[in-house]
Amino acid sequence: MSLLLSPLSVIFCALVWLRRKSYQIGLLKSAKLPIPVVIVGNITVGGSGKTPLIITLIQLLKQAGYNPGVISRGYGGTARTWPQQVRKDSDPRVVGDEPLLIATRCDIPISVGPDRVAAARKLLEYHKCDVILSDDGLQHYALSRDIEIVVVDGIRRFGNGHCLPAGPLREKEKRLQEVDMIVSNGLASRREFSMEMQVLSLVNLKTNENCELEKFKSAKIHAVAGIGYPARFFATLRKQGFDLVEHAFPDHYKYNETDLAFSEKFPIIMTEKDAVKCRFFASDNMWYLPVHAQLDKNFMTRFLYLLKNCTVVKNKTSVT
Repeated sequence: MSLLLSPLSVIFCALVWLRRKSYQIGLLKSAKLPIPVVIVGNITVGGSGKTPLIITLIQLLKQAGYNPGVISRGYGGTARTWPQQVRKDSDPRVVGDEPLLIATRCDIPISVGPDRVAAARKLLEYHKCDVILSDDGLQHYALSRDIEIVVVDGIRRFGNGHCLPAGPLREKEKRLQEVDMIVSNGLASRREFSMEMQVLSLVNLKTNENCELEKFKSAKIHAVAGIGYPARFFATLRKQGFDLVEHAFPDHYKYNETDLAFSEKFPIIMTEKDAVKCRFFASDNMWYLPVHAQLDKNFMTRFLYLLKNCTVVKNKTSVT
């Protein structure tokens, strides 16, 4: 099939290159914001671990004295008007699941919309942020950026190496030569920083009770994942010793109560991204597994160094 689609992949890659080049030479204009913009994206379709990395970066920035804000496309959101400001009590059906997950976990300003420039400007209109993190948007060149971080799936890497639709690539792999930092969700290759996912406990959707993983290891569970790569979540549960029945749903799936009305009344364990969409009908046997991105100190040091330098440049520009 990929061989049959390869001509379309060539056309796709050519169009992506032409569009990027148009921004580079000034035929298309990028909007420059008065504060640093950090893009956290990827060059492949499907989940790679961007959202856990964003959450870790938020925590790092707060510890370093910054006031970060986040922009996102709000994929799957059905708002009638954009941009939308995201709060802990926002409806995931309106603003999207990933922004709500970040808002719930981090409690920081978040603005979402298909036009990331408009989302960023609206964020600055309402909040005093001094750095913006863009959840995805590597290919959204209308927004100028100061730092580019690409997340790579350490297992799947770049698939067959072809662009869409014959392969998983949004851009050719050589695009990685131009970014500032590459983070591998798993084993890291040369020039990459390794990121490992750590799981600590389960959280009940209805009561917010925390529970040790050991409680469920002797019983069978329903494992639910509506993410870009469900197999990673299922593998994580198996690694923890769970005996699971897999239920994979499409990425950004909009759940209703009947979707999780399984005949076998085993405990249901899902991803945190799924949990924000299931709270409306949560029952006592529904749990989610938060993951925490662990990065080495070299990544932290390098990131803060890059940010400090681009902040100095911004300040000099504003003075002149």
